[in-house]
Order: sequence, then structure tokens, then C-alpha cells
Amino acid sequence: MSVVGECLTAFIFGSMVGFLVQRSRFCNTAALRDAMLFKTYRNTKALLVTMMILTIGFTTFMTFGDGKPLHFYVGLNQVIGLFLFGIGMVLAGACTVSTWVKAGEGNVGAIWALLFTFIGMFLFSLVWSFIYWPPAGATMNGVPNVAGLQFGFANASTLQEETGIPAVFFGLIQTGVLYAIYRAILRKERRIEEQRSAARQPATSSVEAAV
Repeated sequence: MSVVGECLTAFIFGSMVGFLVQRSRFCNTAALRDAMLFKTYRNTKALLVTMMILTIGFTTFMTFGDGKPLHFYVGLNQVIGLFLFGIGMVLAGACTVSTWVKAGEGNVGAIWALLFTFIGMFLFSLVWSFIYWPPAGATMNGVPNVAGLQFGFANASTLQEETGIPAVFFGLIQTGVLYAIYRAILRKERRIEEQRSAARQPATSSVEAAV
């Protein structure tokens, strides 16, 4: 495929994804924030379904397709980084994808959040390259390295490679856990709806009696 064809394909699929995200109001931040703070689970259920589909698709490809076992940089620094990134998403009111959508809709707050996301990433990359060298892969050997802020392993292998068990087996286990969470949310929503219905009935009866 030519460069023009690749750009056109990326534009078409990117536009489709953007349209779907904008119309569905899907947001990773809302999936967790709304569930914990407001007890609404619309985005949470969508996120779980997405994760189940991706898990099955990815692990099936790894097992039966052309996929090869991957190696990762895994460490406590990733956990800390993701936690800080999550705080930033909550303060911004949206995940990165939703921030793009809101910025396209003209939301000034989202535009500022997106702008300073890029500025922060650029400045941090300069500071990291200047202070902490060599890169992460050269210092992640399983031994805590406070000077390099590394607390993990470089080139960590996958469970498929370590155990010889097909990746799709672990994918099915993860999908089962996600589905169990999804079912638990459905049960909780039914209980909430039943409680609301029970609370509305006395009020309705009182109005009818007054009439």
C-alpha cells in the first residue's frame, strides 16, 4: 500500500472511531469514576465488553496466528506512573481519547488539558534523558535501582513462554473474570432499580389516596 493509501486508511478508520466515541460518550475515566462516585455503570459495562473482546482476539492471535511471545518492561515504576496518569485523567475530567473528542467539540478545558499533556510529556522526556541514563532496559535487572527510578525487570517474558500453555487459555480465564464482574454489575443495577421502584410506590399510593 502506498503512503497516500496508508494515510487515507488511517483517516477513515480514525474518523470512524472518533465518531463512535463522540456519539457513545465512551470514556475510560468515566467507566471507573462514575461507578465509584455516582453508582452508574454505563461506561463501565462498555469498557468490560471491550476488554473481553480484545482479550479473546489478542490471545487467539498470539496462539494460532502470526503473533509471537512478547517481552515487556515490567516494574513498580509502571504502577506509579499509571496511578499518577489516572489522577491526571480524573482532574482533567476525561481520558485521553475523550479529551480529543471534547477538544474537537470546542471544550476549552479539554483543549488546555490536551495542550499541557503534550508539554508535560515533552519536558519530562528531556529531564529523563538528561538525568536518568542509561534507559530503563539497561537498569531493570530485578534489583531496586533508586537512582534510575527502576524497580522491575527488562524483557520480562509472558506466561505463554514461561509455562508453554497457550495464551488463549489465560485469555479465557481473564475473560471469565471480566464477565463475572459484568454480571455482578447487572445484578447490582437490578437491585438499585428494585429499590427505586419500591421507593416510588408509597409516594404513588399517597397521591392516589389524596385524589
